[in-house]
Amino acid sequence: MTIADQIINFNKNLEYKGNLPKGFHVLNPYLDNPETIQVMEEFYHKFYNDTKPRKFLIGINPSRHGAGVTGVPFTDTKRLQSECHISMKSAYTHELSSVFIYDMIKEYGGVKEFYNDVYINSPFPLAITKETKNGFINANYYDDKQLFEDVKPFMIESLKQQINFNIDCSHVFVLGKKNAEFIKKINKETNFFDKITALEHPRYIQQYKSKEKDLFIDKYIVALKSDD
Repeated sequence: MTIADQIINFNKNLEYKGNLPKGFHVLNPYLDNPETIQVMEEFYHKFYNDTKPRKFLIGINPSRHGAGVTGVPFTDTKRLQSECHISMKSAYTHELSSVFIYDMIKEYGGVKEFYNDVYINSPFPLAITKETKNGFINANYYDDKQLFEDVKPFMIESLKQQINFNIDCSHVFVLGKKNAEFIKKINKETNFFDKITALEHPRYIQQYKSKEKDLFIDKYIVALKSDD
């Protein structure tokens, strides 16, 4: 099986059956929109149709407007079309994190070179939302202590399955310092990874450090192209 086949099979079988604290919900894009499966399959067959090992770039959990729609981590429909040349007719999304990731990918050498080297996903690869007075908002798995405890077994199993995609576990890269803290906690129990490097989250860079964006892009590329 190619890595593409393994990822597609993993995504198609994603289902969260665990508990959630009151007010939190899990969104499964593969159940909510049939076209998500189509574009997700096209993406992975296009960029991962081999058995070559990849470095692991670990996010938090998908946003409603990125992978929560396209099924591809840090990829909104806009970047899916313009950079990956895969169209999605049933939705149109713009997501801040996707902007940074694809600007970084351009500097890295483009989508083919980047995805030939790197696999991006999350320990909780489904979108989490939280009910508020003004409607639903994106939530992170670590936003609530009970939420983390509830989803932790699913996260460990999810990471275990993804590692089997021929992922290089000697050095992994985690997006977001708080995310890295929790991944390190999980790693103490599991010993999945030899070395963990934290990188600033794309959303944080876009919102608060946009003037220094080029420096963060360089930081990502130096880290991901390092051999240690």
